[in-house]
Amino acid sequence: MTAPRVIGPYSPVVRAGEWIVTSGQLGTRPGPDGQTELVPGGTAAELSQALSNLADVLAQEGAALHDVVKATVYLVDMAEFSLVNEVWTAAFGDHRPARSAIGVAALPLGAMVEVEAWARVSSMRVADHAP
Repeated sequence: MTAPRVIGPYSPVVRAGEWIVTSGQLGTRPGPDGQTELVPGGTAAELSQALSNLADVLAQEGAALHDVVKATVYLVDMAEFSLVNEVWTAAFGDHRPARSAIGVAALPLGAMVEVEAWARVSSMRVADHAP
């Protein structure tokens, strides 16, 4: 598990009791020089990496994709909505959190897609993860 590096003054994930809130995750990874870069391949590749990054930040707080209750997808090209659904289904399987898709003019680093999520873990799991 390798959490993505943040590209601004924010926390990638915050816990509030049973709730875990993530900042927007882009399809980034460390480049050969160690700097954050977008994965090549466009929206599908970026979303796949963004969902992997989302899983990584959730794991920092003892959660997983199946704990996601609500997600928001920001998409530069709404014509790729059905492609987003395919990648989404591959990552989430039968789990269907509530989700919004919002068309935007631009995203950081020139990304095509960004995902943020709210997850909830049970009281027992929160106690197990307490510092």
